[in-house]
Amino acid sequence: MSLLGLSYRRMIMALSVIASGALAACGDEPKQQGMPAGMKIPVSVITVEPTPTEVYAQLPGRVEAIKDAQIRARVTGIVKEINFEQGSEVKEGQLLFTIDPAPYEAELNRARADLQRAEADAGAARLQADRYAKLVKSNAISRQEYDNAVAAAKQAEAAIAAARAAVQSAEINLGYTRVESPIDGRIGKSMVTEGALVSAQNATQMATVQQLSRVYVDITRSTSQLATLRKALEAGILKQNTDGHVAVQIILEDGTLYPLEGRLLFSGVTVDPSTGQVTLRAEFDNPDEILLPGMYVRVRVQQGTDEQALLVPMQAIQRTPDGLNTLMVVRDGVVAPVAVAIGPEIDGKALIYKGLNPGDVVIVEGFQKIRPGAPVQPMPWNPGIKKQNGQNGQGGPNGQAGQGQQAADTPAKG
Repeated sequence: MSLLGLSYRRMIMALSVIASGALAACGDEPKQQGMPAGMKIPVSVITVEPTPTEVYAQLPGRVEAIKDAQIRARVTGIVKEINFEQGSEVKEGQLLFTIDPAPYEAELNRARADLQRAEADAGAARLQADRYAKLVKSNAISRQEYDNAVAAAKQAEAAIAAARAAVQSAEINLGYTRVESPIDGRIGKSMVTEGALVSAQNATQMATVQQLSRVYVDITRSTSQLATLRKALEAGILKQNTDGHVAVQIILEDGTLYPLEGRLLFSGVTVDPSTGQVTLRAEFDNPDEILLPGMYVRVRVQQGTDEQALLVPMQAIQRTPDGLNTLMVVRDGVVAPVAVAIGPEIDGKALIYKGLNPGDVVIVEGFQKIRPGAPVQPMPWNPGIKKQNGQNGQGGPNGQAGQGQQAADTPAKG
């Protein structure tokens, strides 16, 4: 019998059965797509325990030569010779350039001739003064004539002194035609060539010699970093070293640690109003000349020892939209976000100053499926397993998730 032939009552019953089946199907769909009720999400965790830790502040710095001598022309002339190999080590007093000395040799000879003439004039003036001294006693000449002779003799002596100074000046200028290194160090490129005209008036720069056996490193730190560390010291979290020595280390551009330790020379007391930073200077031995002037480095300044340091892996820190740093901790079997104040990074871990307590269980991996209040199954974090799983394109605490999960497990660093 067709549906059109059914009675009205039987048609209503058939439609009711169809509607009930549809509702049942809709009710089963969430259970099939979602997770079973009471299922706990596996996460990798660590238990935070206090650990004595050396605390460092890592700051940017620039290498500066202790001695940086600019070789400049002190006389005007033509460069005749370049007497060094560019980039080589030079000694104090070593000849670097030779400027044409002929004009200055002629000037020296003229000055010496003037000195000889002045000495001859002075001799004649002294003899005349001596003769007039005898004649004035017998009234053979007037007193005025005698006084004039004595004055002429003194003027001749002054002319000798002026001529000697002119000779000395000419000798100095002649010496300046031999340009010598003022310090021991390494010389850079020559900024002039043979035949170039150099000028004393413009102080033409000819080369630069830098002493690199020891170097300075100028570093800066913000006033906020100073304030954070000062509060930690006042609270007794950090302890100064008993000998008062501040250890300074350098991290090179390739991330390696410079083998020699330096010492902090001074801490600036004035804040730069344009940057809000304070300048520090450290000194390092540089026997192999690894550190070069102008090189960018990162400097680790030792701040003391935190006897109760709480450290967590950097990947455990997450940044909230409002810019706060948070950690996901497990409390009573569920996820609870905790706002924290972080300090410097120490060997890949962040020092937590505030918000975390000893014994807290911190989630390190497995963030992609959890939310505050979600029940979780904590499992010990094993960085070695993560690395191995990451090489296989897998992530998550157990390495069971599909590809691409590892990137989701690593939060943004605060």
